[in-house]
Amino acid sequence: MIRQIIAATACVVAANAAVAPAPLAAAAPPAAIDGQWKTADGRAVVTIARCGSAYCGRISRFLVAEPAGGAKDTENPNRNLRGRSLMGLRILWDLKADGGDWQGKGYSPPDGRYFTAKVRKLSGDRLEVKGCVAVFCKTQVWPRYN
Repeated sequence: MIRQIIAATACVVAANAAVAPAPLAAAAPPAAIDGQWKTADGRAVVTIARCGSAYCGRISRFLVAEPAGGAKDTENPNRNLRGRSLMGLRILWDLKADGGDWQGKGYSPPDGRYFTAKVRKLSGDRLEVKGCVAVFCKTQVWPRYN
């Protein structure tokens, strides 16, 4: 009787091992987003690079003529920041891998809004940039700038 119980237990253990799920492989990190990207409106170039353990993006070039004295952050909700230059302004920051995307924070100078950002590399040297304020989101596709 004891031999039958041991044999039955061994069969159950072997059966469980045969159907046990394989350990999940770690998700592949999202595609790198380094480089220069032209904004959807075609007015500026944003350079995205590593900033410590995350990515950030700064306005690195204007593709339209700037006003005398340079473009300023006139729509910023903080009155004290409205005189700062847009050239070199960090508009994406703290972008960290999250599944197949990079998630962090962003700022939109044309309307002075801060948003949660989700960035993803698309095929053909295009970057999808999604910004959300509460439940309202806007998505843009930025082509690589050469």
